[in-house]
Amino acid sequence: MRVIYGEANAVMSTKRALDKAKQLGLDLVEVAGNARPPVCRIVDYGKWRYEQSKQKKDKKKATVKEKELKFRVRIEEHDYRMKLTRAEDFLAHGCKLRMQLQFRGRENAHKELGFDLMKRVRDDLVGMGHVDLEPKLNNRSILMMLSPLPKEKQKPKFRKDTDDEIDFEAHEAAEAAEEAAHHAEVPDDEAFHDPEDHNDDDVDSGLDESGDEPEDGEEE
Repeated sequence: MRVIYGEANAVMSTKRALDKAKQLGLDLVEVAGNARPPVCRIVDYGKWRYEQSKQKKDKKKATVKEKELKFRVRIEEHDYRMKLTRAEDFLAHGCKLRMQLQFRGRENAHKELGFDLMKRVRDDLVGMGHVDLEPKLNNRSILMMLSPLPKEKQKPKFRKDTDDEIDFEAHEAAEAAEEAAHHAEVPDDEAFHDPEDHNDDDVDSGLDESGDEPEDGEEE
């Protein structure tokens, strides 16, 4: 076997490798059994295990994915529940979430409605993730960031089968389709209807500025 210890790297018999490890007061650990010859290290086994575990955790943290979900002020209840189901799926599989609510047109005059919706999202996902960034206004949108809770602490509200394999591509495709449909169907100037807005028909209603009908002989 090939034995590595310190700066040494030598091929030796199993007996000699074991004797060398015993001489150093350390352990002989196989690290590449399929290599030819097999590769072993002479190390402190307990310390080696700790370092391997730490490296594995660091690698896992480095590969954490971030997913994005977009909301609208006027989202319907069915669509809301679908998005929250996707959010739970992502959190259940260790993804961070970037939640964004975008204002369009006259919706910008009613930002409090957007904050109310994002707070509802936050409260509905309390059993699956914790908030890294509270809802915050960012130009024409509200941004909120969530990270998943530990697996054993997660309690889904919208989906019960989170152990199933999740089709992330299908989720992302659905998000993209919904975004495209919204842009096609809702022009910016129609994004929010304020019931207090005046009807343009009032301009030509036949009334003068005082609200009275013009007298005979006066120009309308």
